[in-house]
Amino acid sequence: MPADPEAVAEQVFASLADPTRRAILADLAARGPATATDLAARLPISRQAIAKHLGLLSDAGLVIAEPGERRRVRYRLDSAPMRVAQQFLAALARDWDGPLAALKTHLEQGFHPSE
Repeated sequence: MPADPEAVAEQVFASLADPTRRAILADLAARGPATATDLAARLPISRQAIAKHLGLLSDAGLVIAEPGERRRVRYRLDSAPMRVAQQFLAALARDWDGPLAALKTHLEQGFHPSE
């Protein structure tokens, strides 16, 4: 995973842009670690597609592959990249709060519908 917070946030946002990857993350969050086979049995997606998406989620640092029994790999969530993305969004929101408040004040002062 890149050390640059903006690069981490970019990978998280790219991963979350896909509904299939969001479904995989939601399943792992609700049910805990799972194999690609487990996920394919629970989601309307082929095992091969699940494996591809898990690889992308792993590249983004959102899931961690752990060796399991009989050479089966289980995937679990890693929330660290999501926290970096949340911090990125919080900083962005702070940057917008001042200008948006100023715009609101300006518009409210200049808009008089009863006149």
